[in-house]
Amino acid sequence: MPTNPTLQGKGFRIRGGPPTNAIDLLQTAIPYESGTPIEGGSEYLLGAGSLYSAYVRGLAYLASHQSAQAAAEFEKILTHRGIVLCDPIGALAHLQSGRAYALSGDKVKARSAYQDFLTLWKDADPDIPILKKAKAEYARLE
Repeated sequence: MPTNPTLQGKGFRIRGGPPTNAIDLLQTAIPYESGTPIEGGSEYLLGAGSLYSAYVRGLAYLASHQSAQAAAEFEKILTHRGIVLCDPIGALAHLQSGRAYALSGDKVKARSAYQDFLTLWKDADPDIPILKKAKAEYARLE
């Protein structure tokens, strides 16, 4: 069994467990997601914060069909670009937000999120599977 989150079988699983287990386990990371203060100072160490747990929590919420909670997790990433910097989850959060909004039935927000993702990836190789899938999902929103 893989040690990292994957989409497999009947839905999202982490080490063979259901998405709700992932959500519960990842709650403990919330206080540490925004960075670690430098001892004696108020600045944050570059790269000390990570929003991977928010991203994986968002995926688990999506797999559990909890669209509002998923959108909130991806929004954390989108509003904290200074933590994410050029990490791929920064771009992927747009796509996952689009999926969360589509799941909730909010086509306007879904289209906007997909457009943001597709704009970021406009110069990417058109044969990248995630890009092809995102374009197909976006087309179904029309």
